Amino acid sequence: MFLTFTRRAALAGCTLAGLALMPALVQAQSAWPAKPVKIVVPYPPGGAVDQVTRKIAQKLTEQTGQSFFVENKAGATGTIGASQVVQSPADGYTLLANDTTYSMLPHVFKKLPWDYERDLVPVAGFNFAPVTLAVAADSKFKTLQELLAFAKANPSKLYYGTGGAGSMPHFATEALRSAARIDITHVPYKGAGEATLALLSGTIDFQMASTPGVMNQVKGGKMRLLAVSGDRRLKALPDVPTFKELGLKQYGVINFTGLWAPKGTPPAVMARLQKEIEVAMASADFQTFADNLGAVPISVGGPVFAKMLRDSTQQWAKVAAAADIEKQ
Repeated sequence: MFLTFTRRAALAGCTLAGLALMPALVQAQSAWPAKPVKIVVPYPPGGAVDQVTRKIAQKLTEQTGQSFFVENKAGATGTIGASQVVQSPADGYTLLANDTTYSMLPHVFKKLPWDYERDLVPVAGFNFAPVTLAVAADSKFKTLQELLAFAKANPSKLYYGTGGAGSMPHFATEALRSAARIDITHVPYKGAGEATLALLSGTIDFQMASTPGVMNQVKGGKMRLLAVSGDRRLKALPDVPTFKELGLKQYGVINFTGLWAPKGTPPAVMARLQKEIEVAMASADFQTFADNLGAVPISVGGPVFAKMLRDSTQQWAKVAAAADIEKQ
């Protein structure tokens, strides 16, 4: 099994995180935030990370009475935006948003422009979203079994697209390739949006993405989903079977969104952020937002999130090695 970020694991992490945060929350200072807070999204607007981050920014604005706003700083698999946050003052007014891609970066770059283990501190992981296998609405593949059978009978002739080498969809699809023992061909694009256009035009055969990234296309009748990861079917997609149901029990990839802060950010600010994110996840409108995206709105903060990232980074190393992903 490549990843085990199931609903049950996330719930357990949430409970432990809450207990770990109690002493820090008591000491949290009410002075922060005293001015607008910038959240850097290191990808173009419109993607899954951007959508979820804009929603959490809205909730944090409502809850604190201070403006939280998103700034998109795309490029180099998210490292340009991350570098900007690393170089910012550690005062809680500049944060980084990212997803599971963050835990893949050490396997994509020979040398990152910052210290991966020290320069950015995990604040909280939230909005856990399954990964889906999407095809165009008019695709000849009606089931996952048909798609895998074609791949096995036609090595290298099944094409999948991603927003670039080293992206979360790239790793997620390579994990599928390994689990299903198929030979498929990767077509990298400059962004997830371009990959989606390629899928809809018939240039590629399928696309792996977290549910927030494809839900609008599915609801609009332009895409069909053949399978979804996780331990149960989604409320928003009751007719889409899980990979486990279809025989790929070892495929457990789950994507999450999270926030990071520069090293040295005051513990009181970190604690306040974690608490506000927990409140946002429990709100009725965020629950509805997450349900519509096929995600689970659970906040995992503090040392639990940090451990989750370490485990994820180690697990993706196996995928990178098996797929022979060349470091940039």
